[in-house]
Amino acid sequence: MQALGSTERRALAVVGMSASSLRYEPAADRNAVLREKIVKLAQRHRRYGAEMIYLKLRQAGELVNHKRVERLYALEKLQVRRRRRKKIPVSERQPLVRPGAANEVWSMDFVFDRVASGRAIKMLVIVDDATHEAVAVIPEHAVGGEHLVRILDQVCSLRGRPAVIRSDNGAEFTGKAMLTWAHRNNVALRLIEPGKPNQNAYVESFNGRLRDECLNEHWFTSLLHAKAVIAIWTREYNEERPKPGLGGLTPVAYAKQLAAKAATFAPDSNAARY
Repeated sequence: MQALGSTERRALAVVGMSASSLRYEPAADRNAVLREKIVKLAQRHRRYGAEMIYLKLRQAGELVNHKRVERLYALEKLQVRRRRRKKIPVSERQPLVRPGAANEVWSMDFVFDRVASGRAIKMLVIVDDATHEAVAVIPEHAVGGEHLVRILDQVCSLRGRPAVIRSDNGAEFTGKAMLTWAHRNNVALRLIEPGKPNQNAYVESFNGRLRDECLNEHWFTSLLHAKAVIAIWTREYNEERPKPGLGGLTPVAYAKQLAAKAATFAPDSNAARY
């Protein structure tokens, strides 16, 4: 139009463009603030997917649609790269019944890692099957039978004793010290079949989160460093990390909900007399 002095209509006809396209002005990005929040959460929790980011936003009081979060999450290319796992032959599944109250069943297992010097770390992991809480994650260089029962005494003094403990057939869980402790404290021991970790699925699921979100994300310089980092992550898992399986609640919030429900449906002691 400037070079030839032609009219706008003539110039648009020559280049094949509509008048609306010429006059279009892009609207400001209304999702700029939300994008920034999503990116910050993804940088803070590097192994969280779009669903977990959405739950964290809702937990913070952000009223946002999950589809918008998924779209912006994808546009920012924040998708989590899945780590390849070893292929394990499918075994016969034995469904587990979720307990209805805290301290009915605990699941125990050991998880291993290393510090910078190459020395091994052996972590005792205890999970409450009903509330999904990490009862304890205790890293040590070595945990034998006597050490294990001392740890259990400390944990039980703070939380109370479980009715049942489920574990694999490791030497620490089947040794004399553990059997004596269980008998003395009236705790039933349930051992899974060898080679079938799916029978201890609750703690195995937690171990996967621990490995993916904590152990693989940090390089521990010492045992004290590992204890500090794992303690922070465990507290965050229990008190801040929303779980899709719990309707977006944290394990601690879900435990309170279970306790309130149990108190509501508990029979009235005075009414029971009549």
